[in-house]
Amino acid sequence: MTVRYTEEHEWILAEGTTGTVGITHHAQQQLGDIVYVELPEVGRRVAKGEAVAVVESVKAASEVYAPASGRVIAVNGELAEHPELVNRDPEGAGWFFRLELADPSELEGLMDADAYRAFLATLA
Repeated sequence: MTVRYTEEHEWILAEGTTGTVGITHHAQQQLGDIVYVELPEVGRRVAKGEAVAVVESVKAASEVYAPASGRVIAVNGELAEHPELVNRDPEGAGWFFRLELADPSELEGLMDADAYRAFLATLA
């Protein structure tokens, strides 16, 4: 299992050819209280960097981008009734969707946890 991060503050947990995607703790803090999440359709094919989902908070709406190319194989239906899960557990129970990865090597260009922390330090 490998977790990678994007500069747009998404994370992806890769397990074989499956990737679970969500937004980072930093992203949910910046957004504030999450009030709505729009998830993609299961079966949708997405390209790396494509806007796939939308998260709305009391402050703003933000797109969630695919950290890798693939096909959406599952969505977190809990978020429809409980969008606050993204605030409570953004890198766990607050996941957005799962991808069947088209090319797992795309993850190699993403940041690991140490690199992401260093990236966040440049934003302060």
